[in-house]
Amino acid sequence: MTANGLPELPPDFLFGAATASYQIEGAVDEGGRGPSIWDTYSHTPGAVDRGETGDIACDHYHRYREDVALLEELGVDAYRFSIAWPRILPAGRGPANAEGLAFYDRLVDELLGAGIEPVATLYHWDLPQALEDEGGWRVRGTAEAFAEYARIAADRLGDRVTRWITLNEPFCSAFIGHAIGRHAPGTREGTPALATAHHLLLAHGLATHELRASAVEHGRSAEVGITLNLDRLIPATDSAEDHAAVDRAETMHNRVWLDPLLGGRYPHNEQETWGELADGSYRREGDLEIIGRPLDFLGINYYRPGKLKDAPHDEPDPARRTAADIRVADVPFDGVRHTQMGWPVVPESFTDLLVDVHRRYPNLPPILITENGSAEADEDRTGARVHDSDRIDYIREHLLAVAAAIEAGVDVRGYFVWSLMDNFEWAFGYDRRFGIVRVDYDTLERTPKDSYHWYRALIREHAAKRG
Repeated sequence: MTANGLPELPPDFLFGAATASYQIEGAVDEGGRGPSIWDTYSHTPGAVDRGETGDIACDHYHRYREDVALLEELGVDAYRFSIAWPRILPAGRGPANAEGLAFYDRLVDELLGAGIEPVATLYHWDLPQALEDEGGWRVRGTAEAFAEYARIAADRLGDRVTRWITLNEPFCSAFIGHAIGRHAPGTREGTPALATAHHLLLAHGLATHELRASAVEHGRSAEVGITLNLDRLIPATDSAEDHAAVDRAETMHNRVWLDPLLGGRYPHNEQETWGELADGSYRREGDLEIIGRPLDFLGINYYRPGKLKDAPHDEPDPARRTAADIRVADVPFDGVRHTQMGWPVVPESFTDLLVDVHRRYPNLPPILITENGSAEADEDRTGARVHDSDRIDYIREHLLAVAAAIEAGVDVRGYFVWSLMDNFEWAFGYDRRFGIVRVDYDTLERTPKDSYHWYRALIREHAAKRG
């Protein structure tokens, strides 16, 4: 920690900001874009709070130059954005949509012109609806289609984009989308949700090959990673039952992803976690080798820890259980602040998670914190300023937690704040604001918040130390 309470980070530490296509772009029926599962889900009555959709969102599709100017003024080294699969391939497969590719050409060129590195995520949950109609992530063909899409994106943008993220938070796609039913496609499934998790990992491995093959073919460089939303989970008590509950939750939240990616294995306690749902029927020989292709970096999204206790099955009938029914229950954190999402603010848990992953996986690649931030009410406004001291405290404390992990030997190379701007917060609609830039959803006017100015000052102070 520096004398003024700021984190002491390595000279080459990367500072960035992040967004996602469906949350900010809007223009859902422009430029040849096809519908995604989130278009379908958000237009389903009762799916999203207040019936809100991403049809307009922040209108980034038309206002991207204004948003890049905000990034340039912020001083970030890099900007993490996602490419909308249905904007490139409206039906999920087939010839590329020239207008969709042209939009990302313009965005990437604008970023580079502002001195900002583009970091592209290929999948941030907006699966083309046409592929969902064919079975979606439950079937192997979607993973193969994803690899084709990755190759098209790499061939077109790989001369300027050198850092790629295949998937964002596959946990949310597989379990919140297919088992809890609170995200698109909004289903509550058992074995198909586990098949979804496997096919997402397979898609990552297949896409990794295509991204690197494109780079070799064109004489370019490419760094490939995946972003996981890992959780620091602790037992509510020291009982054997609560420790076993945490072990099951670790499997669903962390090990089902990390073990195949970094350990060359499937989790040891799948049967204890899911019983007969984990039948492995969706796996084939050689899949682990595809999934486990070496990563250039691991992206980690982190927001809060979880405290868990043992609990009975949510569904007494085994035939109706979903993959989310792993016999655990959340226990509240007392004596700590909670964000607008209701998430406890426990920054030291972030350090604990990073150190634990570092300890468990000896071949862990360098880490990028690809999302971290907080939803706050932002009610304190004075004229053109938006005061959000709670968000500033959250970001500062979690950067200090990153610095502590680095001091403990974890190789963390960068941090992307979530998010550049307020946006469509999935099933919460527009009620939750994570941005360091406020968006007036009536006028779409952007107003940098105090957290934006604080983050800019931090980046400038760090840049001065680089010399």
